[in-house]
Amino acid sequence: MAEADRLTVAAGTTVIELMENAGKAVALEITERWTTRSVVVLCGPGNNGGDGLVVARRLLRSGWSVRVALLEPRDQLTGAARYHAELWPGEVQQLVPEVLDGADLVVDAIFGAGLCRPLAGAAVETLAAAASRRLPVVAIDVPSGLMGDTGEIMGAVPAVLTVTFFRKKPGHLLMPGRWLCGEVVVADIGIPETVLDAISPDAFENDPCLWRAELPRPQDGGNKYTRGHALIAGGYPMTGAARMAARAAARAGAGLTTIAVSPIALPVYAAALTSIMVQPLALPEDFACLLDDARYQALLIGPGAGTGEETRARVLAMLATGRATVLDADALTTFADDPLTLDQAITGPCVLTPHDGEFKRLFNPAGDKLTRTRAAARRCGAIIILKGSDTVITAPDGRAIINSNAPPTLATAGAGDVLGGIVLGLLAQGMEPFLAAAAAVWLHGAAATEFGPGLIAEDLPDLLPGVFRRLYGQK
Repeated sequence: MAEADRLTVAAGTTVIELMENAGKAVALEITERWTTRSVVVLCGPGNNGGDGLVVARRLLRSGWSVRVALLEPRDQLTGAARYHAELWPGEVQQLVPEVLDGADLVVDAIFGAGLCRPLAGAAVETLAAAASRRLPVVAIDVPSGLMGDTGEIMGAVPAVLTVTFFRKKPGHLLMPGRWLCGEVVVADIGIPETVLDAISPDAFENDPCLWRAELPRPQDGGNKYTRGHALIAGGYPMTGAARMAARAAARAGAGLTTIAVSPIALPVYAAALTSIMVQPLALPEDFACLLDDARYQALLIGPGAGTGEETRARVLAMLATGRATVLDADALTTFADDPLTLDQAITGPCVLTPHDGEFKRLFNPAGDKLTRTRAAARRCGAIIILKGSDTVITAPDGRAIINSNAPPTLATAGAGDVLGGIVLGLLAQGMEPFLAAAAAVWLHGAAATEFGPGLIAEDLPDLLPGVFRRLYGQK
């Protein structure tokens, strides 16, 4: 964002104008949500504080009762912030908790997304007092004390509304920052879209605009074979996970889906599945023979597979085919004592779908979620889906997508198995792995949102057709 600002100024828009536009946008969002009342604007010493001074002036002009509190004396401000401070017609108070007395609304303009240290002193004390009094807080850019790059909390308190500019920051999407931001509005303050070409961002919020054009669709003249054949290694006695994954792969569009199982498990799988084919594996070498069939375009192992030598051998055999492979759950845990072997075996398209516990068994858990997921993808050469309410999808080249549409109802047993199946179904149809992973995560969240309370994982596959229908623009 610093570079976006710099390029905008270089193109002829002054910092003073950008600050005016920012403050105007925040004031507009406030007046659209609240009637006139007493507001205190807490201003820091930098550009965020300058934005707040514009908000104060514009709210005062609209008939609001406004007080301004500065973290530093007015005569110590510099640049555009000083310019707008000189336009403020009222008195300026010291930023201390007592300034909140009589306020009905607080504007947090102390520090923005560029802050890289914990809040301290009067700033943290005053914000804590606002939270303890349950005053509604409107944050400019991010709640002060929220790290814009990571979502970490370093003294920030919850806001009911956060107004940011040009684009969201990772901290708006990554937990716990996302929880602190409340409603997030992205305002246009005059930064041209063309600066994105110069910045070349490599982090995105998950949205169909990123992958809709690549989403597979049934084609006239196609058949079940042209839509891809997905293969799942089914487990026993935990059979439900693989069955849900298989149904999800089929609902995601795979033309054929097969589960390979041991003979003892065959009756369970065969009785529970109709359109899903079940292939018994009578001998140890039968699995290798199955993989010799090039008609299986995408492979999945992990849900209900169990940990141990058999799962380990099957993972390595799948990866050795060079075909698109999804590794989840037990397929990851079985390499906890030897992650290097897994890294070396990944030579083709591969998607790993760990939750935090599985991730820690294979990768370095240090750092924020975005940083550690990127590092993991670089190390192993696979696409990583680090699951959670703020699922992060990363590629070995550093691209990252942060998902924000997952409802809390997705925290239910088996939801991850369904996600693995959706990824598998898209890969079987030839979708590029990074985009397939992002699409699957978004579809997963959209399906859960559609169902609402009471969701269980078994509901998810049957909700996918409605989500696809809307993506395709059909009624």
